[in-house]
Amino acid sequence: MAPKKLSCLRSLLLPLSLTLLLPQADTRSFVVDRGHDRFLLDGAPFRYVSGSLHYFRVPRVLWGDRLLKMRWSGLNAIQFYVPWNYHEPQPGVYNFNGSRDLIAFLNEAALANLLVILRPGPYICAEWEMGGLPSWLLRKPEIHLRTSDPDFLAAVDSWFKVLLPKIHPWLYHNGGNIISIQVNSEYYTGWLDYWGQNHSTRSVSAVTKGLENMLKLGASVNMYMFHGGTNFGYWNGADKKGRFLPITTSYDYDAPISEAGDPTPKLFALRDVISKFQEVPLGPLPPPSPKMMLGPVTLHLVGHLLAFLDLLCPRGPIHSILPMTFEAVKQDHGFMLYRTYMTHTIFEPTPFWVPNNGVHDRAYVMVDGVFQGVLERNMRDKLFLTGKLGSKLDILVENMGRLSFGSNSSDFKGLLKPPILGQTILTQWMMFPLKIDNLVKWWFPLQLPKWPYPQAPYGPTFYSKTFPILGSVGDTFLYLPGWTKGQVWINGFNLGRYWTKQGPQQTLYVPRFLLFPRGALNKITLLELEDVPLQPQVQFLDKPILNSTSTLHRTHINSLSADTLSASEPMELSGH
Repeated sequence: MAPKKLSCLRSLLLPLSLTLLLPQADTRSFVVDRGHDRFLLDGAPFRYVSGSLHYFRVPRVLWGDRLLKMRWSGLNAIQFYVPWNYHEPQPGVYNFNGSRDLIAFLNEAALANLLVILRPGPYICAEWEMGGLPSWLLRKPEIHLRTSDPDFLAAVDSWFKVLLPKIHPWLYHNGGNIISIQVNSEYYTGWLDYWGQNHSTRSVSAVTKGLENMLKLGASVNMYMFHGGTNFGYWNGADKKGRFLPITTSYDYDAPISEAGDPTPKLFALRDVISKFQEVPLGPLPPPSPKMMLGPVTLHLVGHLLAFLDLLCPRGPIHSILPMTFEAVKQDHGFMLYRTYMTHTIFEPTPFWVPNNGVHDRAYVMVDGVFQGVLERNMRDKLFLTGKLGSKLDILVENMGRLSFGSNSSDFKGLLKPPILGQTILTQWMMFPLKIDNLVKWWFPLQLPKWPYPQAPYGPTFYSKTFPILGSVGDTFLYLPGWTKGQVWINGFNLGRYWTKQGPQQTLYVPRFLLFPRGALNKITLLELEDVPLQPQVQFLDKPILNSTSTLHRTHINSLSADTLSASEPMELSGH
Protein backbone atom coordinates (compact mmCIF):
# COMPACT_ATOMS: atom_id res chain seq x y z
CA MET A 1 0.00 0.00 0.00
CA ALA A 2 0.99 3.62 -0.45
CA PRO A 3 -0.86 5.64 2.23
CA LYS A 4 0.85 8.90 1.27
CA LYS A 5 -0.19 8.59 -2.34
CA LEU A 6 -3.73 7.58 -1.44
CA SER A 7 -3.94 10.47 1.02
CA CYS A 8 -2.78 12.89 -1.67
CA LEU A 9 -5.34 11.56 -4.13
CA ARG A 10 -8.13 11.83 -1.57
CA SER A 11 -7.07 15.34 -0.64
CA LEU A 12 -7.52 16.36 -4.25
CA LEU A 13 -10.91 14.75 -4.73
CA LEU A 14 -12.52 15.22 -1.29
CA PRO A 15 -12.91 19.02 -1.37
CA LEU A 16 -14.56 18.78 -4.76
CA SER A 17 -17.04 16.13 -3.69
CA LEU A 18 -17.86 17.93 -0.44
CA THR A 19 -18.54 21.23 -2.15
CA LEU A 20 -21.02 19.46 -4.38
CA LEU A 21 -22.86 17.81 -1.49
CA LEU A 22 -22.96 20.59 1.12
CA PRO A 23 -25.01 23.80 0.93
CA GLN A 24 -23.03 26.86 -0.10
CA ALA A 25 -22.93 30.26 1.50
CA ASP A 26 -23.82 32.02 -1.73
CA THR A 27 -27.02 31.67 -3.73
CA ARG A 28 -25.71 29.07 -6.20
CA SER A 29 -25.86 25.54 -4.88
CA PHE A 30 -26.41 22.00 -6.04
CA VAL A 31 -26.97 19.58 -3.18
CA VAL A 32 -28.42 16.19 -2.37
CA ASP A 33 -31.63 16.41 -0.33
CA ARG A 34 -31.38 12.95 1.17
CA GLY A 35 -34.49 13.29 3.29
CA HIS A 36 -36.66 13.74 0.21
CA ASP A 37 -34.57 11.62 -2.20
CA ARG A 38 -33.94 14.44 -4.63
CA PHE A 39 -31.53 17.11 -5.79
CA LEU A 40 -31.86 20.79 -4.95
CA LEU A 41 -30.58 23.39 -7.40
CA ASP A 42 -30.33 26.81 -5.76
CA GLY A 43 -32.66 25.47 -3.08
CA ALA A 44 -35.41 24.29 -5.45
CA PRO A 45 -36.21 20.64 -6.36
CA PHE A 46 -34.34 19.66 -9.49
CA ARG A 47 -34.10 16.71 -11.82
CA TYR A 48 -31.50 16.38 -14.54
CA VAL A 49 -32.31 14.75 -17.87
CA SER A 50 -28.88 14.40 -19.40
CA GLY A 51 -27.11 12.91 -22.39
CA SER A 52 -23.54 11.79 -22.92
CA LEU A 53 -21.33 13.47 -25.50
CA HIS A 54 -17.55 13.11 -25.80
CA TYR A 55 -15.78 16.26 -26.97
CA PHE A 56 -12.79 14.12 -27.95
CA ARG A 57 -14.90 12.27 -30.51
CA VAL A 58 -16.28 15.44 -32.10
CA PRO A 59 -14.15 18.08 -33.89
CA ARG A 60 -14.23 21.43 -32.12
CA VAL A 61 -15.99 23.26 -34.95
CA LEU A 62 -18.97 20.92 -34.46
CA TRP A 63 -19.30 21.18 -30.67
CA GLY A 64 -21.83 24.01 -30.73
CA ASP A 65 -24.03 22.25 -33.28
CA ARG A 66 -24.18 19.00 -31.30
CA LEU A 67 -24.82 20.77 -27.97
CA LEU A 68 -27.58 22.94 -29.43
CA LYS A 69 -29.36 19.83 -30.73
CA MET A 70 -29.06 18.18 -27.33
CA ARG A 71 -30.58 21.22 -25.62
CA TRP A 72 -33.41 21.36 -28.15
CA SER A 73 -34.14 17.69 -27.40
CA GLY A 74 -35.19 18.68 -23.90
CA LEU A 75 -31.96 17.89 -22.05
CA ASN A 76 -30.86 20.21 -19.28
CA ALA A 77 -27.46 18.59 -18.72
CA ILE A 78 -24.70 16.67 -20.46
CA GLN A 79 -22.26 14.10 -19.16
CA PHE A 80 -18.74 13.63 -20.47
CA TYR A 81 -15.36 12.14 -19.64
CA VAL A 82 -11.91 13.70 -19.63
CA PRO A 83 -9.44 11.27 -21.30
CA TRP A 84 -6.06 11.62 -19.62
CA ASN A 85 -4.13 10.25 -22.62
CA TYR A 86 -5.71 12.83 -24.93
CA HIS A 87 -4.26 15.68 -22.85
CA GLU A 88 -0.92 14.30 -21.59
CA PRO A 89 0.57 12.56 -24.65
CA GLN A 90 4.00 12.39 -22.99
CA PRO A 91 4.89 12.58 -19.29
CA GLY A 92 4.65 16.22 -18.22
CA VAL A 93 3.62 17.42 -21.70
CA TYR A 94 0.05 18.78 -21.73
CA ASN A 95 -2.24 19.69 -24.59
CA PHE A 96 -5.44 21.67 -24.08
CA ASN A 97 -5.52 23.29 -27.52
CA GLY A 98 -7.94 22.98 -30.44
CA SER A 99 -10.25 20.00 -30.09
CA ARG A 100 -8.54 19.28 -26.74
CA ASP A 101 -9.64 22.61 -25.24
CA LEU A 102 -11.66 21.36 -22.27
CA ILE A 103 -12.47 24.88 -21.04
CA ALA A 104 -13.77 25.90 -24.46
CA PHE A 105 -16.08 22.87 -24.41
CA LEU A 106 -17.39 23.75 -20.95
CA ASN A 107 -18.03 27.25 -22.25
CA GLU A 108 -19.90 25.91 -25.30
CA ALA A 109 -22.08 23.82 -22.97
CA ALA A 110 -22.81 26.93 -20.88
CA LEU A 111 -23.80 28.86 -24.02
CA ALA A 112 -26.23 26.04 -24.84
CA ASN A 113 -27.67 26.35 -21.29
CA LEU A 114 -26.56 22.87 -20.32
CA LEU A 115 -25.33 21.76 -16.90
CA VAL A 116 -22.44 19.30 -16.72
CA ILE A 117 -21.84 15.95 -15.04
CA LEU A 118 -18.07 15.56 -15.31
CA ARG A 119 -16.22 12.25 -15.18
CA PRO A 120 -12.51 13.11 -15.05
CA GLY A 121 -11.18 9.60 -14.56
CA PRO A 122 -8.27 8.94 -14.44
CA TYR A 123 -9.71 5.70 -15.90
CA ILE A 124 -12.78 6.20 -18.09
CA CYS A 125 -13.27 3.05 -20.24
CA ALA A 126 -15.53 4.73 -22.88
CA GLU A 127 -14.27 2.24 -25.47
CA TRP A 128 -11.33 4.66 -25.79
CA GLU A 129 -7.66 3.73 -26.25
CA MET A 130 -6.47 2.12 -22.97
CA GLY A 131 -9.57 3.42 -21.18
CA GLY A 132 -8.10 6.93 -21.14
CA LEU A 133 -4.88 5.95 -19.37
CA PRO A 134 -1.74 7.09 -21.24
CA SER A 135 0.25 4.29 -22.81
CA TRP A 136 3.50 5.80 -21.54
CA LEU A 137 2.59 4.36 -18.15
CA LEU A 138 3.58 0.99 -19.65
CA ARG A 139 7.15 2.16 -20.17
CA LYS A 140 7.52 0.78 -16.65
CA PRO A 141 6.69 -2.84 -17.55
CA GLU A 142 5.99 -3.92 -13.98
CA ILE A 143 3.43 -1.19 -13.27
CA HIS A 144 0.04 -2.26 -11.89
CA LEU A 145 -2.61 0.00 -13.36
CA ARG A 146 -5.65 1.11 -11.35
CA THR A 147 -4.16 -0.05 -8.05
CA SER A 148 -2.24 1.54 -5.18
CA ASP A 149 1.00 0.95 -7.08
CA PRO A 150 3.18 4.00 -6.18
CA ASP A 151 4.21 4.56 -9.81
CA PHE A 152 0.59 4.64 -10.94
CA LEU A 153 -0.57 6.90 -8.11
CA ALA A 154 2.34 9.30 -8.65
CA ALA A 155 1.36 9.72 -12.29
CA VAL A 156 -2.31 10.24 -11.33
CA ASP A 157 -1.34 12.84 -8.72
CA SER A 158 0.71 14.78 -11.26
CA TRP A 159 -2.13 14.71 -13.76
CA PHE A 160 -4.80 15.78 -11.27
CA LYS A 161 -2.63 18.65 -10.10
CA VAL A 162 -2.93 19.99 -13.64
CA LEU A 163 -6.54 19.01 -14.35
CA LEU A 164 -8.39 19.83 -11.12
CA PRO A 165 -7.39 23.51 -10.94
CA LYS A 166 -8.83 23.90 -14.44
CA ILE A 167 -12.11 22.35 -13.30
CA HIS A 168 -12.46 24.19 -9.99
CA PRO A 169 -13.72 27.56 -11.37
CA TRP A 170 -16.37 25.70 -13.36
CA LEU A 171 -18.05 24.07 -10.33
CA TYR A 172 -21.63 25.25 -10.02
CA HIS A 173 -21.17 27.03 -6.68
CA ASN A 174 -18.23 28.91 -8.20
CA GLY A 175 -20.39 30.23 -11.02
CA GLY A 176 -19.78 27.41 -13.51
CA ASN A 177 -22.00 24.66 -14.89
CA ILE A 178 -20.49 21.50 -13.32
CA ILE A 179 -23.06 20.09 -10.89
CA SER A 180 -21.34 16.79 -10.04
CA ILE A 181 -18.08 14.96 -10.53
CA GLN A 182 -17.30 11.27 -10.96
CA VAL A 183 -20.92 9.97 -10.81
CA ASN A 184 -21.19 6.27 -12.92
CA SER A 185 -25.00 7.46 -14.67
CA GLU A 186 -25.66 5.47 -17.88
CA TYR A 187 -28.95 4.55 -19.51
CA TYR A 188 -28.04 2.97 -22.83
CA THR A 189 -29.64 4.32 -26.00
CA GLY A 190 -27.70 1.85 -28.15
CA TRP A 191 -24.41 -0.02 -28.02
CA LEU A 192 -20.89 -0.06 -29.44
CA ASP A 193 -19.61 -1.99 -32.46
CA TYR A 194 -16.70 -4.41 -32.82
CA TRP A 195 -14.96 -5.24 -36.08
CA GLY A 196 -16.33 -8.51 -37.41
CA GLN A 197 -19.69 -8.32 -35.63
CA ASN A 198 -23.04 -6.82 -36.53
CA HIS A 199 -23.84 -3.15 -36.02
CA SER A 200 -25.57 -2.77 -32.65
CA THR A 201 -29.00 -1.18 -32.42
CA ARG A 202 -31.63 -0.64 -29.76
CA SER A 203 -35.23 -0.03 -30.75
CA VAL A 204 -36.91 3.33 -30.31
CA SER A 205 -39.75 1.77 -28.33
CA ALA A 206 -37.41 0.06 -25.86
CA VAL A 207 -35.43 3.24 -25.20
CA THR A 208 -38.45 5.51 -24.83
CA LYS A 209 -40.32 3.07 -22.60
CA GLY A 210 -37.38 2.76 -20.22
CA LEU A 211 -36.90 6.52 -20.07
CA GLU A 212 -40.57 7.18 -19.38
CA ASN A 213 -40.66 4.62 -16.59
CA MET A 214 -37.68 6.24 -14.88
CA LEU A 215 -39.05 9.75 -15.23
CA LYS A 216 -42.38 8.64 -13.76
CA LEU A 217 -40.48 7.59 -10.65
CA GLY A 218 -38.99 11.07 -10.36
CA ALA A 219 -35.50 9.85 -11.21
CA SER A 220 -32.72 11.82 -12.78
CA VAL A 221 -31.21 10.09 -15.80
CA ASN A 222 -28.30 10.31 -18.20
CA MET A 223 -28.57 8.69 -21.63
CA TYR A 224 -25.34 7.09 -22.88
CA MET A 225 -24.72 7.97 -25.68
CA PHE A 226 -26.88 10.86 -26.89
CA HIS A 227 -24.33 11.57 -29.62
CA GLY A 228 -21.53 9.06 -30.13
CA GLY A 229 -19.14 10.65 -32.63
CA THR A 230 -16.06 9.07 -34.20
CA ASN A 231 -12.84 7.33 -33.16
CA PHE A 232 -10.65 9.34 -35.50
CA GLY A 233 -7.00 8.41 -35.91
CA TYR A 234 -5.89 5.58 -33.62
CA TRP A 235 -8.09 6.40 -30.62
CA ASN A 236 -10.43 3.39 -30.61
CA GLY A 237 -10.18 1.05 -27.67
CA ALA A 238 -10.70 -2.70 -27.52
CA ASP A 239 -12.36 -5.31 -25.34
CA LYS A 240 -11.37 -8.85 -24.50
CA LYS A 241 -14.24 -11.30 -24.34
CA GLY A 242 -12.50 -14.59 -24.85
CA ARG A 243 -10.63 -12.95 -27.72
CA PHE A 244 -9.36 -9.53 -28.61
CA LEU A 245 -12.15 -7.29 -29.98
CA PRO A 246 -11.11 -3.88 -31.34
CA ILE A 247 -13.78 -1.16 -31.56
CA THR A 248 -14.77 0.25 -34.94
CA THR A 249 -13.87 3.74 -36.11
CA SER A 250 -17.52 4.79 -35.99
CA TYR A 251 -18.89 5.39 -32.51
CA ASP A 252 -22.37 6.06 -33.87
CA TYR A 253 -23.78 3.92 -31.03
CA ASP A 254 -27.25 3.98 -32.63
CA ALA A 255 -27.59 7.19 -30.63
CA PRO A 256 -30.43 9.75 -30.94
CA ILE A 257 -28.04 12.10 -32.77
CA SER A 258 -26.17 10.22 -35.50
CA GLU A 259 -22.42 10.13 -36.04
CA ALA A 260 -22.82 12.94 -38.58
CA GLY A 261 -24.83 15.02 -36.11
CA ASP A 262 -28.25 14.41 -37.64
CA PRO A 263 -31.45 13.96 -35.60
CA THR A 264 -32.91 10.46 -35.79
CA PRO A 265 -36.43 9.15 -35.10
CA LYS A 266 -35.11 8.08 -31.69
CA LEU A 267 -34.35 11.71 -30.86
CA PHE A 268 -37.86 12.93 -31.69
CA ALA A 269 -39.42 10.08 -29.71
CA LEU A 270 -37.26 10.84 -26.66
CA ARG A 271 -38.11 14.53 -26.91
CA ASP A 272 -41.80 13.65 -26.83
CA VAL A 273 -41.27 11.63 -23.65
CA ILE A 274 -39.25 14.38 -21.96
CA SER A 275 -41.91 16.97 -22.83
CA LYS A 276 -44.40 15.09 -20.63
CA PHE A 277 -42.31 15.85 -17.55
CA GLN A 278 -40.66 19.21 -18.15
CA GLU A 279 -40.63 22.04 -20.65
CA VAL A 280 -38.57 21.60 -23.77
CA PRO A 281 -37.28 24.47 -25.91
CA LEU A 282 -39.66 25.78 -28.53
CA GLY A 283 -38.83 26.14 -32.20
CA PRO A 284 -37.62 23.81 -34.94
CA LEU A 285 -34.61 21.57 -34.57
CA PRO A 286 -31.67 22.55 -36.81
CA PRO A 287 -31.97 20.44 -39.98
CA PRO A 288 -29.55 17.67 -40.96
CA SER A 289 -26.30 18.92 -42.42
CA PRO A 290 -26.02 19.05 -46.23
CA LYS A 291 -24.61 15.82 -47.64
CA MET A 292 -22.82 15.22 -50.92
CA MET A 293 -21.82 12.38 -53.23
CA LEU A 294 -18.61 12.20 -55.24
CA GLY A 295 -16.87 9.72 -57.44
CA PRO A 296 -15.75 7.20 -58.08
CA VAL A 297 -12.21 8.47 -57.55
CA THR A 298 -9.45 6.28 -58.96
CA LEU A 299 -6.40 6.23 -56.71
CA HIS A 300 -2.83 6.09 -57.94
CA LEU A 301 -0.22 3.75 -56.54
CA VAL A 302 2.40 5.75 -54.66
CA GLY A 303 4.63 3.00 -53.36
CA HIS A 304 5.24 0.19 -50.94
CA LEU A 305 5.63 1.21 -47.31
CA LEU A 306 9.13 -0.30 -47.26
CA ALA A 307 10.22 2.17 -49.94
CA PHE A 308 9.69 5.08 -47.53
CA LEU A 309 11.43 3.79 -44.40
CA ASP A 310 13.94 6.65 -44.39
CA LEU A 311 11.07 9.16 -44.33
CA LEU A 312 8.83 7.18 -41.98
CA CYS A 313 11.64 6.64 -39.45
CA PRO A 314 14.15 9.45 -40.03
CA ARG A 315 16.16 8.66 -36.88
CA GLY A 316 16.82 5.15 -38.08
CA PRO A 317 16.09 1.83 -36.39
CA ILE A 318 16.62 0.69 -32.81
CA HIS A 319 18.76 -2.45 -32.48
CA SER A 320 18.12 -5.25 -30.04
CA ILE A 321 18.85 -8.96 -29.76
CA LEU A 322 15.17 -9.68 -29.03
CA PRO A 323 12.22 -7.69 -30.38
CA MET A 324 11.08 -4.79 -28.21
CA THR A 325 7.51 -3.66 -27.58
CA PHE A 326 5.98 -0.40 -28.80
CA GLU A 327 6.11 0.91 -25.26
CA ALA A 328 9.81 0.10 -24.83
CA VAL A 329 10.72 2.28 -27.83
CA LYS A 330 8.14 5.00 -26.96
CA GLN A 331 5.85 4.30 -29.92
CA ASP A 332 2.35 4.98 -28.58
CA HIS A 333 0.09 4.35 -31.58
CA GLY A 334 0.00 3.15 -35.15
CA PHE A 335 2.66 0.90 -36.64
CA MET A 336 6.17 -0.40 -36.07
CA LEU A 337 8.35 -2.37 -38.47
CA TYR A 338 10.50 -5.22 -37.16
CA ARG A 339 13.38 -6.39 -39.37
CA THR A 340 15.91 -9.21 -39.22
CA TYR A 341 17.82 -11.36 -41.74
CA MET A 342 17.68 -15.09 -42.35
CA THR A 343 20.75 -16.86 -41.02
CA HIS A 344 20.55 -19.77 -43.47
CA THR A 345 18.82 -20.76 -46.70
CA ILE A 346 15.39 -22.33 -46.37
CA PHE A 347 14.42 -24.32 -49.47
CA GLU A 348 11.19 -25.91 -48.28
CA PRO A 349 8.19 -23.94 -46.88
CA THR A 350 8.90 -23.75 -43.15
CA PRO A 351 6.48 -22.78 -40.33
CA PHE A 352 6.80 -19.25 -39.04
CA TRP A 353 4.92 -18.09 -35.95
CA VAL A 354 5.13 -16.09 -32.73
CA PRO A 355 4.60 -18.25 -29.61
CA ASN A 356 2.40 -17.56 -26.59
CA ASN A 357 0.00 -15.27 -28.44
CA GLY A 358 2.91 -12.86 -28.86
CA VAL A 359 1.49 -10.74 -31.70
CA HIS A 360 -0.25 -7.62 -30.42
CA ASP A 361 -2.22 -7.06 -32.50
CA ARG A 362 -1.73 -7.80 -36.21
CA ALA A 363 1.45 -8.58 -38.13
CA TYR A 364 2.02 -8.23 -41.89
CA VAL A 365 4.94 -10.44 -42.91
CA MET A 366 7.26 -9.84 -45.90
CA VAL A 367 10.37 -11.60 -47.20
CA ASP A 368 12.59 -9.45 -49.43
CA GLY A 369 9.66 -7.09 -49.84
CA VAL A 370 7.21 -9.81 -50.96
CA PHE A 371 4.06 -10.06 -48.84
CA GLN A 372 3.67 -13.49 -47.23
CA GLY A 373 0.52 -13.12 -45.12
CA VAL A 374 -0.85 -12.06 -41.74
CA LEU A 375 -0.42 -13.24 -38.17
CA GLU A 376 -3.08 -12.05 -35.75
CA ARG A 377 -3.62 -11.85 -32.01
CA ASN A 378 -5.59 -14.76 -30.55
CA MET A 379 -5.14 -16.75 -33.78
CA ARG A 380 -2.96 -19.87 -33.94
CA ASP A 381 -2.28 -19.66 -37.65
CA LYS A 382 1.24 -20.11 -38.98
CA LEU A 383 2.81 -18.87 -42.19
CA PHE A 384 5.17 -21.01 -44.28
CA LEU A 385 8.26 -19.20 -45.51
CA THR A 386 11.23 -19.85 -47.77
CA GLY A 387 14.27 -17.66 -48.28
CA LYS A 388 17.97 -17.41 -48.91
CA LEU A 389 20.78 -16.77 -46.51
CA GLY A 390 20.61 -13.03 -45.83
CA SER A 391 17.02 -12.62 -47.00
CA LYS A 392 15.32 -9.68 -45.35
CA LEU A 393 12.41 -10.60 -43.08
CA ASP A 394 10.10 -7.66 -42.31
CA ILE A 395 7.15 -7.73 -39.92
CA LEU A 396 4.91 -4.67 -39.84
CA VAL A 397 2.94 -4.76 -36.59
CA GLU A 398 -0.26 -2.76 -36.17
CA ASN A 399 -1.52 -1.57 -32.80
CA MET A 400 -5.30 -2.03 -33.18
CA GLY A 401 -6.17 -0.19 -29.95
CA ARG A 402 -5.39 -1.00 -26.34
CA LEU A 403 -7.86 -2.71 -24.04
CA SER A 404 -10.27 -0.16 -22.61
CA PHE A 405 -12.06 -2.41 -20.13
CA GLY A 406 -10.91 -4.41 -17.14
CA SER A 407 -8.69 -3.89 -14.11
CA ASN A 408 -4.91 -3.76 -14.44
CA SER A 409 -5.03 -4.47 -18.17
CA SER A 410 -1.46 -3.78 -19.27
CA ASP A 411 -1.96 -4.23 -23.00
CA PHE A 412 1.54 -4.08 -24.45
CA LYS A 413 1.83 -3.81 -28.23
CA GLY A 414 4.18 -5.23 -30.84
CA LEU A 415 6.04 -8.55 -30.79
CA LEU A 416 5.86 -9.65 -27.17
CA LYS A 417 7.86 -12.83 -27.90
CA PRO A 418 10.59 -13.51 -30.46
CA PRO A 419 9.27 -15.15 -33.66
CA ILE A 420 10.24 -18.71 -34.53
CA LEU A 421 11.14 -20.00 -38.00
CA GLY A 422 11.16 -23.78 -38.03
CA GLN A 423 13.10 -24.60 -34.86
CA THR A 424 15.08 -21.36 -34.81
CA ILE A 425 14.31 -18.46 -32.49
CA LEU A 426 14.98 -15.33 -34.52
CA THR A 427 17.24 -12.71 -32.97
CA GLN A 428 19.15 -9.55 -33.95
CA TRP A 429 16.21 -7.27 -34.62
CA MET A 430 15.88 -3.75 -35.87
CA MET A 431 12.77 -1.80 -34.80
CA PHE A 432 11.54 1.10 -36.95
CA PRO A 433 8.93 3.21 -35.06
CA LEU A 434 6.93 4.67 -37.96
CA LYS A 435 5.69 8.26 -37.96
CA ILE A 436 3.19 7.81 -40.77
CA ASP A 437 0.94 10.71 -39.81
CA ASN A 438 3.84 13.14 -39.88
CA LEU A 439 4.84 11.96 -43.34
CA VAL A 440 1.31 12.14 -44.73
CA LYS A 441 0.89 15.70 -43.43
CA TRP A 442 4.17 16.65 -45.06
CA TRP A 443 3.57 15.02 -48.39
CA PHE A 444 -0.16 15.51 -48.90
CA PRO A 445 0.20 18.68 -51.02
CA LEU A 446 2.92 17.01 -53.07
CA GLN A 447 2.91 14.21 -55.64
CA LEU A 448 5.54 11.64 -54.77
CA PRO A 449 7.06 9.40 -57.45
CA LYS A 450 4.92 6.40 -58.33
CA TRP A 451 5.90 2.84 -57.53
CA PRO A 452 8.24 1.84 -60.35
CA TYR A 453 6.82 -1.63 -60.94
CA PRO A 454 3.97 -2.21 -63.42
CA GLN A 455 1.69 -4.12 -61.06
CA ALA A 456 0.51 -3.15 -57.61
CA PRO A 457 2.31 -5.04 -54.85
CA TYR A 458 0.48 -6.90 -52.15
CA GLY A 459 1.06 -5.89 -48.57
CA PRO A 460 1.40 -2.46 -46.95
CA THR A 461 1.18 0.06 -49.77
CA PHE A 462 0.32 3.74 -50.15
CA TYR A 463 -2.25 5.01 -52.64
CA SER A 464 -3.32 8.59 -53.20
CA LYS A 465 -5.26 10.96 -55.45
CA THR A 466 -6.04 14.65 -55.65
CA PHE A 467 -9.58 15.62 -56.61
CA PRO A 468 -11.70 18.77 -56.89
CA ILE A 469 -15.19 19.43 -55.58
CA LEU A 470 -17.13 21.22 -58.29
CA GLY A 471 -20.12 22.32 -56.23
CA SER A 472 -20.95 23.08 -52.63
CA VAL A 473 -19.17 21.09 -49.94
CA GLY A 474 -21.19 18.86 -47.63
CA ASP A 475 -20.65 16.10 -45.11
CA THR A 476 -20.00 12.79 -46.79
CA PHE A 477 -19.09 9.15 -46.15
CA LEU A 478 -16.03 7.54 -47.69
CA TYR A 479 -16.82 4.13 -49.17
CA LEU A 480 -13.99 1.71 -50.01
CA PRO A 481 -15.47 -1.16 -52.04
CA GLY A 482 -13.08 -4.07 -52.48
CA TRP A 483 -10.34 -2.67 -50.26
CA THR A 484 -9.25 -4.90 -47.39
CA LYS A 485 -7.87 -3.07 -44.37
CA GLY A 486 -5.93 0.07 -43.65
CA GLN A 487 -5.83 3.71 -42.65
CA VAL A 488 -7.18 6.80 -44.48
CA TRP A 489 -6.19 10.47 -44.48
CA ILE A 490 -8.12 13.35 -46.06
CA ASN A 491 -5.98 16.44 -46.59
CA GLY A 492 -3.59 15.14 -43.96
CA PHE A 493 -6.31 14.43 -41.35
CA ASN A 494 -6.42 10.85 -40.09
CA LEU A 495 -10.03 9.67 -40.56
CA GLY A 496 -9.29 6.36 -38.87
CA ARG A 497 -9.18 2.67 -39.69
CA TYR A 498 -11.16 0.87 -42.35
CA TRP A 499 -11.63 -2.90 -42.46
CA THR A 500 -13.96 -3.39 -45.37
CA LYS A 501 -13.39 -7.12 -45.53
CA GLN A 502 -14.30 -7.58 -41.87
CA GLY A 503 -17.16 -5.12 -41.44
CA PRO A 504 -19.68 -4.18 -40.22
CA GLN A 505 -18.58 -0.60 -40.92
CA GLN A 506 -18.15 0.08 -44.63
CA THR A 507 -17.94 3.89 -44.71
CA LEU A 508 -15.95 6.50 -42.81
CA TYR A 509 -17.53 9.79 -41.79
CA VAL A 510 -15.93 12.82 -43.49
CA PRO A 511 -17.02 16.14 -41.91
CA ARG A 512 -17.35 18.87 -44.51
CA PHE A 513 -14.83 21.16 -42.82
CA LEU A 514 -12.04 18.72 -43.78
CA LEU A 515 -12.68 19.33 -47.48
CA PHE A 516 -11.52 22.27 -49.59
CA PRO A 517 -14.21 24.02 -51.68
CA ARG A 518 -14.30 24.79 -55.40
CA GLY A 519 -11.00 26.02 -56.78
CA ALA A 520 -8.80 23.87 -54.53
CA LEU A 521 -7.60 20.30 -54.76
CA ASN A 522 -8.30 17.77 -52.03
CA LYS A 523 -6.04 14.81 -51.42
CA ILE A 524 -6.92 11.36 -50.17
CA THR A 525 -4.16 9.02 -48.97
CA LEU A 526 -4.64 5.34 -48.15
CA LEU A 527 -2.33 2.88 -46.48
CA GLU A 528 -3.73 -0.46 -47.63
CA LEU A 529 -2.19 -3.20 -45.52
CA GLU A 530 -3.09 -6.32 -47.50
CA ASP A 531 -4.83 -6.31 -50.86
CA VAL A 532 -6.45 -3.80 -53.21
CA PRO A 533 -9.39 -4.21 -55.59
CA LEU A 534 -8.83 -4.64 -59.33
CA GLN A 535 -10.01 -1.06 -59.71
CA PRO A 536 -8.44 0.97 -56.89
CA GLN A 537 -11.40 3.30 -56.50
CA VAL A 538 -13.23 4.97 -53.64
CA GLN A 539 -16.55 6.81 -53.53
CA PHE A 540 -18.11 9.44 -51.33
CA LEU A 541 -21.72 8.65 -50.43
CA ASP A 542 -24.48 10.75 -48.90
CA LYS A 543 -25.47 8.01 -46.43
CA PRO A 544 -23.36 5.83 -44.12
CA ILE A 545 -23.12 2.05 -44.34
CA LEU A 546 -22.50 0.81 -40.80
CA ASN A 547 -24.01 -2.68 -40.88
CA SER A 548 -23.18 -4.32 -44.13
CA THR A 549 -22.86 -7.70 -45.72
CA SER A 550 -21.77 -7.85 -49.34
CA THR A 551 -25.43 -8.15 -50.33
CA LEU A 552 -26.52 -5.16 -48.28
CA HIS A 553 -23.91 -2.76 -49.52
CA ARG A 554 -24.24 -3.95 -53.13
CA THR A 555 -27.96 -3.16 -52.87
CA HIS A 556 -27.12 0.30 -51.58
CA ILE A 557 -24.65 0.99 -54.38
CA ASN A 558 -27.06 -0.28 -57.03
CA SER A 559 -29.52 2.33 -55.82
CA LEU A 560 -27.14 5.09 -56.88
CA SER A 561 -27.31 6.55 -60.36
CA ALA A 562 -25.45 4.85 -63.20
CA ASP A 563 -23.67 8.13 -63.88
CA THR A 564 -22.25 8.07 -60.37
CA LEU A 565 -20.70 4.67 -60.83
CA SER A 566 -19.40 5.14 -64.36
CA ALA A 567 -17.76 8.53 -63.88
CA SER A 568 -14.01 8.23 -64.35
CA GLU A 569 -13.18 11.54 -62.72
CA PRO A 570 -14.53 12.98 -59.48
CA MET A 571 -17.45 15.35 -59.63
CA GLU A 572 -20.15 16.55 -57.31
CA LEU A 573 -23.31 14.69 -58.16
CA SER A 574 -25.71 15.93 -55.56
CA GLY A 575 -25.93 18.05 -52.50
CA HIS A 576 -28.91 18.24 -50.21
